[in-house]
Amino acid sequence: MGHVLVTGATGGIGVALVDALVEAGHRVTAVGRDVGRLNVQGIEADLAEPAALAGVMGAPEHAEALEDVQALVHCAAISPVAAVADADPETWRRTLAVNVASAAELTRLALPALRRSRGHVIFVNAAPGTTGVARWSAFAGSKAALRELADSVREEEAPFGVRVTTVYPGPTATDLLGEVRAAFGRPYDPELCIRPRTLAAMILWVLGAPPDAYTAELSVVPSPH
Repeated sequence: MGHVLVTGATGGIGVALVDALVEAGHRVTAVGRDVGRLNVQGIEADLAEPAALAGVMGAPEHAEALEDVQALVHCAAISPVAAVADADPETWRRTLAVNVASAAELTRLALPALRRSRGHVIFVNAAPGTTGVARWSAFAGSKAALRELADSVREEEAPFGVRVTTVYPGPTATDLLGEVRAAFGRPYDPELCIRPRTLAAMILWVLGAPPDAYTAELSVVPSPH
């Protein structure tokens, strides 16, 4: 069992993942805002300000968190619904900061420990095939960038034994999905979606791959109804 850093741990997927990791015997550190309400170690950080993360993570009280990391799971994301004509620079800045830049920075900060442990980085991306969606350009663009980040890290860190996986979850029953569907004027039925605890179980399955092979990309879709 190992030490896992999780971002977005207070969201629907993140909460389920933290619970599943703890049940499996892992030690979990949650990174983000409002993490104090979780029953695991937490590091308060604003992922919309990636330039501040080095100072936060490097603070003496958090030094241990980066010393023995064996896995890093990026679940944090924001998902504004706005046409390009209506999305101001702050919308783009925050979306790219939370969804991509903070993931890159936390990965950079954790890499020394991940190299020592021959660890694993998991990026939770968008639903399979998300591209060119009207009124969702900031989100879709950030997730395309996140895919490129994951692919680059996979190539760069392979010589150090670090594994990198991108998970593409289809519609998952979270409050965020309900808000996005409402903004698009589309129906939201949680019973037709992936349950967060199911997605969490699949992420644990990815982390538990044997030493000779692992899943570089995993698309998860709801079962037919």
